[in-house]
Amino acid sequence: MLARHKLDTLLDRFAELEHLMSSSPDPAVYVKLSREYAGLEPLVGRIRGLIKAEGDLAGAEALIADPQIDAEMRELAELERDDLSEQVEKLLQDVRVGLLPKDEADANDAILEVRAGTGGDEAALFAGDLFRMYQRYAELQGWKVEVLSASEGEVGGFKEVIASVSGDNVFARLKFESGVHRVQRVPATESGGRIHTSAATVAVLPQAENVDIDVAESELRIDTYRASGAGGQHVNTTDSAVRITHVPTGIVVAVQDERSQHKNKARAMQLLRARIYDAERERAASERTEARRLQVGSGDRSERIRTYNFPQGRVTDHRIGLTLYKLEQIIAGEALGDVIDALIMDHQAGLLASEDT
Repeated sequence: MLARHKLDTLLDRFAELEHLMSSSPDPAVYVKLSREYAGLEPLVGRIRGLIKAEGDLAGAEALIADPQIDAEMRELAELERDDLSEQVEKLLQDVRVGLLPKDEADANDAILEVRAGTGGDEAALFAGDLFRMYQRYAELQGWKVEVLSASEGEVGGFKEVIASVSGDNVFARLKFESGVHRVQRVPATESGGRIHTSAATVAVLPQAENVDIDVAESELRIDTYRASGAGGQHVNTTDSAVRITHVPTGIVVAVQDERSQHKNKARAMQLLRARIYDAERERAASERTEARRLQVGSGDRSERIRTYNFPQGRVTDHRIGLTLYKLEQIIAGEALGDVIDALIMDHQAGLLASEDT
């Protein structure tokens, strides 16, 4: 059953936010208020729809109970009652889902990290396939992807690629992608036609904002050095690469892709803040004795969360037992949303079940 006082409190807060936003607050306060407002707006719409549907249902039932109405009018009211009962039931479920505890980072942008695991060159190629899958999915969502750091494989793909993904509810949609992904296929480098198994790890971290975490300059050790790898004449001529160590946590990040030391430092700080923020979230979850839902492993094929089987054209997510025979559409990013939606629904179902016990 829904606690009606919770609904009233939410409606009151929504009205208060509207008033506060119209009172010309300073820009920083306005941004904070508008973010809360945007987060509440869909749920408030469902609550208002539920209240109206319940009122209409009560009206239909009162009409049916009226001994003075004729049989034809009562029959119409009974049909309306049945439709409204279904509508109320659906809205009740929607509101219950909307009232579930929210991950405070769901609305954040994300840092996406894809690394080749076991499988040599084929693992790097698969890591490249995964990254392009997420790039295409992001494009379809209207998100922006910016590569922060990349190390290419010997025959293509990536040994490691790190990117920022920005847009609406990025972390909420991508957070269940963290884990080890396994591929089964005949590599392009395999002349004998044998199926190989390799793996890549995916990590999705919520990007931190200034209000999320404050990193003091005194806590940082910043080293510059000469970049190595592709880069033409610029390589090994200036100290443009940047390595930043966060002394209290020991977290280290290094970026060398840009020719500008300032750009590399800015990207390194963006990545560092995300990793510190993620570590803080993990620590808080541990203190609440809540196990992390998904862990990124070493890349060993036995620690898989999802398998992409090319010979059979199927993708299986082992956490929820979901198998879809549309591998090409998923690896192209076009049907990845089907997997993500199923994972989110399973997560919500688990939360609802825990509330009912």
